[in-house]
Amino acid sequence: MIKLTFVLTRLPSLTREEFQSYWFNHHAPLVASVQDVLRIRRYVQMHSLPAELSEPLRQARKGPVGYDGVAQLWWYSLEDMQLSGSDPAAAEAGWMLLEDERKFIDLPNSPLWWGEEKVIF
Repeated sequence: MIKLTFVLTRLPSLTREEFQSYWFNHHAPLVASVQDVLRIRRYVQMHSLPAELSEPLRQARKGPVGYDGVAQLWWYSLEDMQLSGSDPAAAEAGWMLLEDERKFIDLPNSPLWWGEEKVIF
């Protein structure tokens, strides 16, 4: 499986609750509506809990300030994921999702990367 991991930071104008509500109630249905054209096989959102719950762990590890959530999207293979790149409908779907992301995600402060999933257990 090929996975896109997207670590999300909300726009400064939004509370964590506003961000997570928009992401779940508005953006998730948009992703679901284009899953076939983009060949996405699975989409999961992990919403952060209030920062004070993670603060002791962060401090103990001397870690950076946390994020507002993580999105994970799966494709069966790199080839399957790349096939959607040659489809004009997929390009249009990708632009539509990006335009929506600009409404709630601080994109320059939200890292994302491709990876290959290695299941341990």
